[in-house]
Amino acid sequence: MLHRRVALALPGLLALALAAPLAAQPLPTAKPEEVGLDPARLARIRPALEREIEENRLPGAVVMVARRGRLAYAEAIGLRDRTANAAMPMDAVFRIYSMTKPLASVAAMMLVEEGRLQLTDPVGRFLPGFDRLQVAQPVADATLARLTYRLVPQNRQMTVQDLLRHTSGLTYPETTSNQAVRTALMERGFQTTGAPEYDARSLSPQEFVQRLAQAPLMHQPGTTFEYSLSTDVLGRVVEAVSGQRLEVFLEERLFRPLRMTDTGFALKDGQGGRLAQSLGVDWARGNAPVPMLDVSRPPGNASGGAGAIASAGDYLRFLQMLANGGQLDGQRILAPATVRLMTADHLAGLAVPEPPGALGTPGYGFGLGFAVRLQDGVAGVPGNAGQYMWAGYGGTYFWVDPKADLVAVFMSQAPSVQRPMHRRLFQTLVYSAVID
Repeated sequence: MLHRRVALALPGLLALALAAPLAAQPLPTAKPEEVGLDPARLARIRPALEREIEENRLPGAVVMVARRGRLAYAEAIGLRDRTANAAMPMDAVFRIYSMTKPLASVAAMMLVEEGRLQLTDPVGRFLPGFDRLQVAQPVADATLARLTYRLVPQNRQMTVQDLLRHTSGLTYPETTSNQAVRTALMERGFQTTGAPEYDARSLSPQEFVQRLAQAPLMHQPGTTFEYSLSTDVLGRVVEAVSGQRLEVFLEERLFRPLRMTDTGFALKDGQGGRLAQSLGVDWARGNAPVPMLDVSRPPGNASGGAGAIASAGDYLRFLQMLANGGQLDGQRILAPATVRLMTADHLAGLAVPEPPGALGTPGYGFGLGFAVRLQDGVAGVPGNAGQYMWAGYGGTYFWVDPKADLVAVFMSQAPSVQRPMHRRLFQTLVYSAVID
């Protein structure tokens, strides 16, 4: 076994090679300098993250950086499980929460390419009750000096495109400012006090649809970007069109072709000892307890918005498929035109109350499942116009930069309100190493 100080001094790629056989590599490898990356600058990533671990802001992390289709940097840092004092392995499995959304979005676009679904289709065509939804419209009550709400008909039905770009009128009970909508969602089981946030997986797919169709929308469909349960509903649409459970469709059509063997919606045999654990508290909220999803058994429904688990290597393969225009290792998942459509901004002319980026900074729009950088400037981190990315509540993050031919994955389990800080840190350090 390597002494810890020696292991810390190893370049990331060499450490990866020692940790796993070549067959386990998610992509072909390259020395950083062979793909225009400065190895000395990449070496800044480990100590920066180790400082976060020492300050009890992270338990550990797995990070991977690929350029020009080759894996040039990979590190497993810190602990997988602090309670057990278990080191973080390169093949650790993480609850990826909202990084499930790109997976479900790609599933929907596969059906669009097959002519079985159109972006302009009303959701009510596939899900009963969604053609009769109402909107909880706020009304100022001067007498009571507070907002009240009245239910009004929707001006038009939400479409599949609305689900993909979060303009459906739906919201999350955890984040909405509309008390009428929040109460209705909580009464129908979409949030339980004291339970993990973003966990509505106890419902069957049928219960999910029936109960959500009984709750009002927050906005008129097609008018406002509101990060929401939209992608969970999109998963139900995929099920209605394909005739398969979402987890089965994804396994057969995406995970298996891309050899994403560690990705799913519950732990498989042998994965339990590789599941990354959080610190259990949020350091930025006075160490308030933060429970995470129980992924030890299959859920009642596969949450297309927040329910998947994956390893960093698996997710890197998914992203490289997108970076390649929809194919990897001879497996064509999407056409290049579809990838371009998904990674273009779809919010122009619509209301965007909050920047849709996952970095806590302006400068991003939103496409069909991804935040999209609108220009080189404005955002408070380096990057190029056209970069697309997303992140997960549990402490995970990725981006793809077509201009730089760069793909990066950050996996940790740190569900803090300050989690965008680690995303910005990682992105800044990676771009500082891009030298040509």
